[in-house]
Amino acid sequence: MEFTDRLLKCVDCGEEFVFSAGEQLFFREKQLQYEPRRCKTCKAKHTNARGRVETGVTCSECGVATTVPFHPHLGRPVLCSACFQGKRSDAPPHSGGGNPEG
Repeated sequence: MEFTDRLLKCVDCGEEFVFSAGEQLFFREKQLQYEPRRCKTCKAKHTNARGRVETGVTCSECGVATTVPFHPHLGRPVLCSACFQGKRSDAPPHSGGGNPEG
């Protein structure tokens, strides 16, 4: 099945927005039943209104300004996504808590 860009109308602001062919393919692959109802701007407002937070921080590792989806705790380092992924790939694999002798 070939997808083409479609114009949809936002239920919040009434503006038209593009539901791209790539987004349609993604929805199909994920077996999502309903098309998007909100434009990107209104979706972001709606998501933030439900209690999700974004906090502006400076990465403790590289010093770049970024945002994180939580409120950081005082005294604990906060990493940007690139440094966080780098730390994860450097970490030894978790053994699962089994017997250390074998």
